[in-house]
Amino acid sequence: MLKALIFDMDGTLVHSDPVHLEAFAEVLKAEGVDITEEVYRSQIIGRTNEAIFASLLPHLPVERHETYADEKEATFRRMASDLKPLDGLLELLDWAEARHIQIALVTNAPRLNADHMLEALGLAGRFKVEITIEEVERGKPDPLPYLTALERLGIRAEEAIAFEDSPSGMRAAKAAGLFSFGVLTGLTAGEMREIGADGAIVTFHDRALWEILEHRIAS
Repeated sequence: MLKALIFDMDGTLVHSDPVHLEAFAEVLKAEGVDITEEVYRSQIIGRTNEAIFASLLPHLPVERHETYADEKEATFRRMASDLKPLDGLLELLDWAEARHIQIALVTNAPRLNADHMLEALGLAGRFKVEITIEEVERGKPDPLPYLTALERLGIRAEEAIAFEDSPSGMRAAKAAGLFSFGVLTGLTAGEMREIGADGAIVTFHDRALWEILEHRIAS
């Protein structure tokens, strides 16, 4: 029986990756780091800031990584003022709430970003459980963020469906035992399936999603 839907945030609730790319590019240009689409896809998407800055600025101490991370997130929040939910998201949340299916958020983003984005998207207060990077010892791709969400929801993995857009997020969801959809805002369906996705959708209107939802609530 389906009891919860668990969502990543960036690239899943909203196609925010272009704004993140722009923020990284602005902050790191002083270090001579060129943030291209390929760099973003291979070294940034879905990873923690700790891992990102260690990879992009290996010659700098951790303290400088943390400073750049804070600056990047502040820059992102300044830029991210006109966000729109991914097509079909609001209808899916309404559908879930009407059936008493719980809704949760699991993100590697900091709490300040989560609060800013949920407010901008008109989603503040809609998630029963919100797991941000500060609340767990290890972020994705470790399964701990998802395991923590399942514990707080009071359900088993087989009673939930996860939605992810990145390799690290998908690996975390699958390692936690969740049936997971890859949201194709950054990767292809083939790439998503290679890292374990059970299905792939372009928007939350996709028939592939609704066939699974209808089957799960009928079970």
